[in-house]
Amino acid sequence: MTPLHIAPLTCQGLSLQLSGNRVLRDINLTVTAGETLGIVGPNGSGKSSLLKLLAGLRPPHSGSVQLLGEPLARLPRRRIAQALALVEQQADTLDAISVFDAVALGRTPWLSALAPFSNADRAIVEQALADLDATHLRTRIWGSLSGGERQRVHIARALAQRPQVLLLDEPTNHLDIQHQLSLLQQVQALPVTTLVALHDLNQALTCDRVAVLEQGCLVALGKPLEVLTPERLLSTFGVHAHYLTDPFDGARILRFRAP
Repeated sequence: MTPLHIAPLTCQGLSLQLSGNRVLRDINLTVTAGETLGIVGPNGSGKSSLLKLLAGLRPPHSGSVQLLGEPLARLPRRRIAQALALVEQQADTLDAISVFDAVALGRTPWLSALAPFSNADRAIVEQALADLDATHLRTRIWGSLSGGERQRVHIARALAQRPQVLLLDEPTNHLDIQHQLSLLQQVQALPVTTLVALHDLNQALTCDRVAVLEQGCLVALGKPLEVLTPERLLSTFGVHAHYLTDPFDGARILRFRAP
């Protein structure tokens, strides 16, 4: 485990250009150990691109990323995969692979000729399936799964990596409301540091902190109620919004209307 005084993930001056267009501009971010950080912003604001840079899947135009106190660019992919897992929006396979075997791929960074797949690895895979309510899918072939089932299996595979940092790109896409709620609760209960890109701003309210991206810039960062103000929602998302209080549990809920 990483010492508590070392931030699990940081970036300084992170910028990205694609086809001559500046996608991200000078992003500075420090993620606190154990927190769930929501990343929100309009379509095209750079959420997915930021997660790919933080995962080391794409080199930045400028700036740097540190994972567990070490420069990401200098770390071997095996070490990165042991410490960090990314679940992208679109990830698929044409292989005729069972769900159990798909999730077991998450153990790959930890295996070697001297440490082959063991009963301990099998137990980790089974636990990841159970955590995502997917145990009953374990013998199914990947191609037979629905979109929501595939999403849960992707996340189970990421959990099987036993990462210290988990990056999720709109993980509730394709999920029904029951699995959306259970997934977010499960993620927030995990002993990992989580960055999750979200479209649903009411889901973002359940995060420890929220980062708001606008046209590739980080324009706000802080506790959800302090960041997702009516003024910010109008200027960044172009909608009027006000808060309601749920009489069931006192939670704050956002209600939107067109400008």
